[in-house]
Amino acid sequence: MGKRKVLSESFIKPRLPNREYEVLGIAEKLLGYDRIMVRCFDGVTRLCRIRGKMKRRAWIRVNDIVIVSPWDFQSDTRGDITYRYRRNQADWLRQNGYLNATATF
Repeated sequence: MGKRKVLSESFIKPRLPNREYEVLGIAEKLLGYDRIMVRCFDGVTRLCRIRGKMKRRAWIRVNDIVIVSPWDFQSDTRGDITYRYRRNQADWLRQNGYLNATATF
């Protein structure tokens, strides 16, 4: 078995956050190395780091929509970025009501 062919990115369904311990957010400021300030949709701004599995595979820019996994301790101030949505995936989230219309990309 090989890789599944994808003719267009519009066929890729986005990964949804687990409501128990993950939250959606918007990258606000790049701080260098692997740190990013993220404004989460639960009303908290967190200092997040890009987890090692994503570090050189997904490049995050300002206003990208990401999934944040808050830490067990310091959950109101820190977290890990576990996924970055592409533009078409963010549009899919808006159409299906996961994001409000004012969320920028």
